[in-house]
Amino acid sequence: MRPSESFIDQPIRSLQTMLRVIALDDPTIPLVVPDGIYGQNTLRAVTAFQRRENLPLTGITDQRTWDTIVSRYQPAQARVGKAEPIEIIMDRNQVFSLGDEGPYIFLMQSMLIWLSSQDAEIPPVQHNGQFDRDTQIALTAFQELAGLEPTGALDKYTWMHLSRHFTLSAHHHSPRNIIKQNNS
Repeated sequence: MRPSESFIDQPIRSLQTMLRVIALDDPTIPLVVPDGIYGQNTLRAVTAFQRRENLPLTGITDQRTWDTIVSRYQPAQARVGKAEPIEIIMDRNQVFSLGDEGPYIFLMQSMLIWLSSQDAEIPPVQHNGQFDRDTQIALTAFQELAGLEPTGALDKYTWMHLSRHFTLSAHHHSPRNIIKQNNS
């Protein structure tokens, strides 16, 4: 949650949005709804924040309190918000294939390495940034498993499927989800 550009000239709503993110990171701060009204809930959240930061307990957002909230907001946002996605910019007809190399190939190989650890039908590859024969074989196996045309080349459509399968598989196997599964 970020103060949106529509909050320009709405400092209370921006304050509430930042406090909400801080509260999601620190349960000692009461959650507040960014409604633009400096009511009792906002007053309680500001006071709790001031207590945590050893600021004067006024419940008023003076410049010092505002600056401290702003400085605590970004680190809290990084901890509680979604990780920023890597946006791969491929031209509509761009295709990576045997012999190509570069950062996109490293990323593709990373995803294939993970997916091969989860599915024996995808052979492992080396993480070398080179679209070599082993990478082509692994990508073709992935394409077949995903119901795609098995071209052995990385186009935008294959990238979309590869990144989605990777994200779902990695999320399913994250430590937090494994703990949830084991406690169920």
